[in-house]
Amino acid sequence: MWRSSICFAALTLLLVASASAEDVVVLTEENFHKEVGKDRGALVEFYAPWCGHCKKLAPEFEKLGASFKKAKSVLIGKVDCDEHKSLCSKYGVSGYPTIQWFPKGSLEPKKWVIVFLEVLYEGARTAETLAEYVNNEGGTNVKIAAVPSNVVVLTPANFNEVVLDEKKDVLVEFYAPWCGHCKSLAPIYEKVATAFNLEEDAVIANLDADAHKDLAEKYGITGFPTLKFFPKNNKAGEDYNGGRDVDDFVTFINEKCGTNRDAKGKLTSKAGIIEDLGSLVKEFMSTKGEEKKVVFKRLEEEAGKLKGSNARYGKIYVKAAKSCMDKGSDYSKNEILRLDRIIAKSISPNKADEFTLKKNILSTFA
Repeated sequence: MWRSSICFAALTLLLVASASAEDVVVLTEENFHKEVGKDRGALVEFYAPWCGHCKKLAPEFEKLGASFKKAKSVLIGKVDCDEHKSLCSKYGVSGYPTIQWFPKGSLEPKKWVIVFLEVLYEGARTAETLAEYVNNEGGTNVKIAAVPSNVVVLTPANFNEVVLDEKKDVLVEFYAPWCGHCKSLAPIYEKVATAFNLEEDAVIANLDADAHKDLAEKYGITGFPTLKFFPKNNKAGEDYNGGRDVDDFVTFINEKCGTNRDAKGKLTSKAGIIEDLGSLVKEFMSTKGEEKKVVFKRLEEEAGKLKGSNARYGKIYVKAAKSCMDKGSDYSKNEILRLDRIIAKSISPNKADEFTLKKNILSTFA
């Protein structure tokens, strides 16, 4: 049940994520005067990429941008002050992040400036609080839309069902809602969960260890966030001590779970490739006539011995080999070109996986 609901949420999140890059307008010295001071008010964040408070604000500001995207009377924008120092200096930015409101038709900000330090403005850290201000100033009535998550939320009711499932590899973050490092990790962890949401046997989950102290104590959690990996063959759990960037997590999961995903969730060129069939494919492609049919039969037999996801890949190998026999030696190259054209279009993640697997396997016949 939890998996089906997550899959539904995953589709929604992919639609949200695909537009998020444009929801907050990237402002520069070149386009600032074209976007701000026109026929709409503008809320602008002046930030620095290295700033911890900016990183914490980022997911909230993205939610704000997504919610106001269709509001024609308001622009939500941001300026990278490392890249555009003179622009930030012009507007008196001395700390990060600084948020300023520019009324409609004005390049002079209203005297409402937030330097995002908790001691100055605790409430302003949320998308809801920012939206309330923008609605008041911009004459809008926009509500912050709840964004579904691909991270499986654990509770005492489902912990054993999800984490101790011996058919699943599960990465668990034990966090506390008040923990600053946990807040910084949240958007990264969400990207990791999104990258692997089509992998049935790889689960990215979290547990509010502050709310469920008994479970946290059972697994020896003494600090936040703590990450533990529960592979199929070790449900006692292993400490995750790797890096905490998206690429670090992706590399770890691919190595531990046998998956082949990149940070955006796309299958890599290694996906579907079965090394044990490589020599048979080479032999198949180098033979002709009756000898080719004999090698095909051996390939079919070896593919039939495969288990799990490899059994699925084995069937693609057999189908590819048969097509090569029926349609000629150029089949694999022509089919790869056709699949490339399809993959380049806007297709569903499931279809992209299907065509990428076929393309990867066909490449061994080319």
